[in-house]
Parts: sequence; C-alpha cells; structure tokens
Amino acid sequence: MEKEFLIIKPSTVKRGLIGSIISEVEKRGIKIIAMKMLWISRAQACELYKEHEGRDYFEPLVSYAISGPVVALVVSAERAVQHIRHICGSTDPLKAEAASIRGKYGLSVRKNVVHSSDSHENALREMKIFFNENELFEYEAVYEKEI
Repeated sequence: MEKEFLIIKPSTVKRGLIGSIISEVEKRGIKIIAMKMLWISRAQACELYKEHEGRDYFEPLVSYAISGPVVALVVSAERAVQHIRHICGSTDPLKAEAASIRGKYGLSVRKNVVHSSDSHENALREMKIFFNENELFEYEAVYEKEI
C-alpha cells in the first residue's frame, strides 16, 4: 500500500467541512492511518511549500497555511497519491470536476480546500514534517479482509 499526505486547510476547517472531506476520502476505500488537528508553524509551512519558494505566491501561501488550524492526515491505499489527487480535483475549483472535493467545496485557487502531495516522494517528505513514525497506525480495514 502506498501512503499519501493530505491537509484540510484553514478556511475549510473554519467552514465546518472537516467531516465532509474525511467522508469523501473514506467513501473511496482510502484508509486513514494518521490524523491530527494542529496550527501549522511558519517553519512547517515554509518546509511544506519549499518548492514554491521565490514565486510571487509563496508568501501568501505560507500566510494562509498558518492562518488557522488545519487537519493533517496520512492515508493509505493502492496508488494512494494518484487516487487522492483525482478525488481532490484541479486546484482551480472552476476547472475541477463537479464531484471532486475542490469542485464541491472550493471557493478560490489561492485558498483552496485541501493540500495533497503530488508524488510518492513528496508524500513521504511532507508527512515527516507533521508526523513521527509512531503516529502512523497500520491496521486491517473491514473491506481489506479476504472473504
């Protein structure tokens, strides 16, 4: 199973959509193996978005990330990165498929609903910013049991 990193962003938390986002993930048979609510530090946000450093949107992105509490998750599934990226949809909610998370709940490009890692390597790097290895829980979900 592949791991993927996902953040429910500050405006999504403030809009009361945590349960809706988690439900979207779980309905697809994607297993949550770690989850916590936290207020991201500036250092964590800079590390998370370091690939964007130097671009005009870097500072607004960091400022938004630290503007309120978030919910950070590590999920597990076959092709988890590809699967999560698909259900999240395009960063621009107007271009996202209507059934995607950003298509349903997105309001703007800059303050989009969720962050998800764009590769397996980035998922592993990003989850280490927020989770220790002992905070990841491996277990067998009901739908994984052989019949």
